[in-house]
Amino acid sequence: MAQTALAQTALAQAAPAQKPATYDRSSVEAVVQLYFDGLYEGDADKIGAAFDVSADLRWVENGKLEILPVPQWLERVRTRPSAKSQNQPRADFIVTIDKSDDNNAFVKVRCQLPPRYFTDYLSVMKLADGWTIVSKSYRYETR
Repeated sequence: MAQTALAQTALAQAAPAQKPATYDRSSVEAVVQLYFDGLYEGDADKIGAAFDVSADLRWVENGKLEILPVPQWLERVRTRPSAKSQNQPRADFIVTIDKSDDNNAFVKVRCQLPPRYFTDYLSVMKLADGWTIVSKSYRYETR
């Protein structure tokens, strides 16, 4: 504990004073919950409400970066059966929220659409109309 206090004192002396970020964590969590609900229910409108229209999904497939714009992803969501309609178990949760200032947060989440189990990395920004997901990169495993 003494080392932590010492490190904080050293950082405070070395870095210029910054105004502490004062974002409302519950607002970020609400956007992520809307995303989780939309995923589980297969509700593309809910998912779309959580994402900025310019956002995209990024993942690696066979060593190659794949990029899918959110509007194209939502069309896929609309045509596939939902986990809820198949009585699949629901297990989605926020692993961590890392904020850098009043307008930027990075959120790591876990969710599932069996047989695929995902770790998502969401870039979330506070725009004029509130918090929204502006980018998603992810990995998954099949079980």
